[in-house]
Amino acid sequence: MQLTRYTDYSLRLLMFLALQDKERLVTITETAEHFAIPRNHLVKIVNRLGHLGYVHTVRGKRGGIRLGRPSADIRIGEVVRAVETTMEVVDCSSPPCPLLPMCKLKGLLNEAGAAFLAVLDRCTLQDLIEDPQGMSHVLRWPSDLDSGPPRDPALPSDDALK
Repeated sequence: MQLTRYTDYSLRLLMFLALQDKERLVTITETAEHFAIPRNHLVKIVNRLGHLGYVHTVRGKRGGIRLGRPSADIRIGEVVRAVETTMEVVDCSSPPCPLLPMCKLKGLLNEAGAAFLAVLDRCTLQDLIEDPQGMSHVLRWPSDLDSGPPRDPALPSDDALK
């Protein structure tokens, strides 16, 4: 099963917001730049996630976005179901398939889709950001958990210099 780009960007946005301090507001522009997502597309995603309660939006000059709920309370399967336009794995009606009356493929694919969602239901947003420092480093974003610039593994450690 392949998720739409809209769902992919929605999950990336939620992960990014989960890395931030709870009270810090992040702008849509900042987020769009970090993920190379068109800003206009991200505005639509933020609007939808805001209506669903996953994102809290603040308007105005000092406005921005942050998570609307604790990351441990956001199940990935729930988000996918909320933002995907269809969860149907295959559409046998367009064009009409002559095998439909006898075919078992659709049932099998629906069962596989349900198993896919069951796996996503076991995972929370918090589970996806188990290593916030590492993720912040990859994003070149300072999280509130960072204790300074990342150390270059090619350089000797501070202990080795003593």
